[in-house]
Amino acid sequence: MAENGKKSVCVTGAGGYVASWLIKLLLSNGYTVHGTVRNPGDEKNGHLWKLENAAEKLKLVKADLFDFDSILAAVNGCDGVFHVASPSTTSGPNPEVDIVEPAVKGTLNVLKACSEAKTQRVVLVSSFVAVVINPSFPKDKVLDEACWSDKEFCRNTNNWYCFSKIAAEAEAWAYAETNGLNLVSVCPGIILGPMLQHTPNASTFILLDLFKGGDEAMENNLRVIVDVRDVAEAMKLVYERSNAQGRYICTSHMIKNEDLVQDLKEIYPDYNYPKSFKQGRGVPQVSSEKLQGLGWKYRTLKQTLVDSVENCKQIGLL
Repeated sequence: MAENGKKSVCVTGAGGYVASWLIKLLLSNGYTVHGTVRNPGDEKNGHLWKLENAAEKLKLVKADLFDFDSILAAVNGCDGVFHVASPSTTSGPNPEVDIVEPAVKGTLNVLKACSEAKTQRVVLVSSFVAVVINPSFPKDKVLDEACWSDKEFCRNTNNWYCFSKIAAEAEAWAYAETNGLNLVSVCPGIILGPMLQHTPNASTFILLDLFKGGDEAMENNLRVIVDVRDVAEAMKLVYERSNAQGRYICTSHMIKNEDLVQDLKEIYPDYNYPKSFKQGRGVPQVSSEKLQGLGWKYRTLKQTLVDSVENCKQIGLL
């Protein structure tokens, strides 16, 4: 950890949505950052070089999650590692091979490299979907970090993305416990907020769908939202605090689509919002009390929405 001075850390998937904000935060707080990317010279990583202190303290390293030697080279010399990268594949003819295996193998390669490099602490970005999907949970139960989604239920319902998230985090914990690796995981909800990278991320389209309107009723799904900047703060916090251990749910606001649209209408009245809503999916209540106990704070939903929308307008998505 880095309580007594800022040192070197590695961030996997450096060009992505969450990783970019994490790197921005780390650089502005005096860290030297090794960021793994597929191609350091690709212009899609150009936004990283515009960050404060990037010229002096950022090093982009060519690495592939499935190439152990490249990952080992990236983490060597780093005191900590933030494993943020995740395979982008969400479908394929053989889901266990196309989706699940890459997620698990990539995570284990990173952890094995950290073991060999004697990394002091690893922060793994998981997801709240590794916590909440379990039909055996009572409807009124507030879920905490001891709760795990039902992997077999996800398999039987062909929810392979969620299955992959559960499997990757579970395998990470099994490896860490067997090999004595200092691991902490963060499980964020749907991540919104402005983007630093040029390519829109999947969660941004969840927000953009609310502006499309249309004649068909929209499902009134319950959304568990957290700001990308607050996720970055959470990752830094659990890395720096020596008393941080185990899993940390990272969510800020729970709101249904209909209420989300109403909030947006009050700020941006001139868009073509959905005209009606029908019964949607719900998720259990989750608590970020453990993370808040470390001192984590989060932005208001209004600030996240405004910053997200203004960013989408700026880059031509709205």
